[in-house]
Formats: sequence, structure tokens, C-alpha cells
Amino acid sequence: MHTREGLAGDLRRLGVGEGDTVMLHASVRAVGAVAGGPDEILWALARAVGADGTILMYAGCDGAFDHVGRGVMTAAAERELAEKLPAFDPAAARACREFGVLAEFFRTLPGTVASRQVSSRVTARGRRAEWLTAEHPWDYSYGAGSPFDKFHQLGGKIALLGSDHDQVTFLHYVEHVTPFAGKRVVRYRVPMLEDGVKRWRAVEEFNTGGEGVHPSWSERQFAEIVDAFIAARGMAAVDVGDAPSYLLPARELARHAAAAMVARAQGARP
Repeated sequence: MHTREGLAGDLRRLGVGEGDTVMLHASVRAVGAVAGGPDEILWALARAVGADGTILMYAGCDGAFDHVGRGVMTAAAERELAEKLPAFDPAAARACREFGVLAEFFRTLPGTVASRQVSSRVTARGRRAEWLTAEHPWDYSYGAGSPFDKFHQLGGKIALLGSDHDQVTFLHYVEHVTPFAGKRVVRYRVPMLEDGVKRWRAVEEFNTGGEGVHPSWSERQFAEIVDAFIAARGMAAVDVGDAPSYLLPARELARHAAAAMVARAQGARP
């Protein structure tokens, strides 16, 4: 059984240092049994980055708050949802269940703050948390001015603790800011509380959902990019608990991913 202290040591061996800004993706099952429960993984990372560090996680939203207008439901189902859906509360809404239990555990830790967007909502705690989550753009919310953009500016690191390499959300930022033709656009509406009244906000962004941003994307486009990046740099996995783990530098990954995306969009393999 693993401990907070042991996991913090593993994270340091992985390359996490004092003052780092780390975006975490973790499989609780892969890490293995931890004394005190899954929250200890979060406290271990907090210990590794120290008082000057910052942790981020992608939270998104649960409850179909970003479904109205996307065209993913029947007309009848969408009318019913639009009628009954409550206003979205960025501070209280649950993290998307598909992102694993740790995303919700992190969101509810005392001191964690959330950005205001819906589909791209980010939670953070630590020295840079307020700045990272503030003024999250509603439109094209993975791109310029987003928490992902600020994370890139800071030279953040992406920690993958036994997680699926296809779930590196930061790559949606690269899709948004890298110029290539043929990007799909989606539009939807979100119910927000304004002056005590539920009002609908129209949102537009590149399609980060099932179809993907570009028609040429493979089913596991992000995993292909991440795996190629790891292989090109000869990176070896380090166990954090029981989980084979990697620590990816965001700026270098962004350069690699942008080139791969452009090549794929132009008809070449990444």
C-alpha cells in the first residue's frame, strides 16, 4: 500500500520540482492502493510542487450543460433538456464523470478554484491558480487567453500517471491555436444565472468532441501524438505508485503536436 510520502518521492523522481505548474491526468486504479484513499495522490503532488507550485486538472462539466444546440440529441430530447436544465454554476457543478473520480475529488478540495467555462472548465490550486482560471473566454475556450494558454506561457508540465495518452486535454489548445484548414466548428447554448434570472449564452468553438477538430484525425489522434513525442525523446516511464508515468513539458509537446497536426491535416501521417 502506497503513502503520501512515497508517492511524493515517486513524483520527484518523475521530474516534478518545487514551484512547478503541473496539469495532472491520473488513473487511480493504475496508481494502486493508497493509505488514506485517492485524495492522497493529490496531496502527494501538492507536496512535490511545494508552496510556490500550482496544480491543474481538466474538469469539464457533468449534466449535459453544453449539449443544447450541438445537434447531438433528438429535437424532442433537446427541447425537454432546454426546458428543465438548471443554470450552470461554475463553482459547484460536478466534474465530468468520464474524466475519472480524481477530477471531482480535486474540484472539491478546500482551496481549489474553477474557471467559468463549461466544456473546457479547469480547476486549479496553488500559487497561480487564480490567475490561471480567471477570465476564461467563452468562445474558442481552449485557445488564446484560456487556462491552457496560460499554462503554456508558464512552461507547465503534464503528469500522466497511468492515464490514457489519448486524454491529454492540453492538445485541444494546440488544435485551437495552430493554423490549418478544415477545422470543424460547433455551437451550443449554456444556461447561466444573470441577476437572478436564467439566461442562455451562445458559445462557439472548434469541435473537441467525438468527431474531432479535423476530418483527417484518427480515432486516437492524441495518443499517437503523445506516444510519438515520448518515443522521439527516448523518455522512459517512471512508476508513481504502481502506475507507469510520464512528465511532458508543455511547450515542447505543443511544438511537436502542431507539426503533427499540420502534417495530418495536409494528408500526411504525423
